[in-house]
Amino acid sequence: MSREQKVAAVEAYLDCFVTKDLSKVPFAEDVIFEGPRMPKLTGRPTVFGFLTHILPMVKGIQLKQHIVEGDYVATVFDMETVNGVDHVCDRIHIVGGQIKAIQAFYYPDEIRQGQAS
Repeated sequence: MSREQKVAAVEAYLDCFVTKDLSKVPFAEDVIFEGPRMPKLTGRPTVFGFLTHILPMVKGIQLKQHIVEGDYVATVFDMETVNGVDHVCDRIHIVGGQIKAIQAFYYPDEIRQGQAS
């Protein structure tokens, strides 16, 4: 796969946060999604369910950079949510044009009320 094809798969994923449409995201059937404050999610239906739940809270994203190496794309973006802005870096594994795994790393713009100072 070319760099452009891998980036296109990732951008289809990122677009779902804006369009609220998951139908164009090329998830593998056995996709894995991991984040810092959640259990590991496995399988397309489970990941779709999670994303469907959080999409209404996302106001938009601002792409910063894609870094492509081998079958992996590290994507850096800001995600504006109803709770503020999260700075995100997703490590996305692409196999055969499909998203096989997403490992999300993020932190809020400001420490939210009730968290450590």
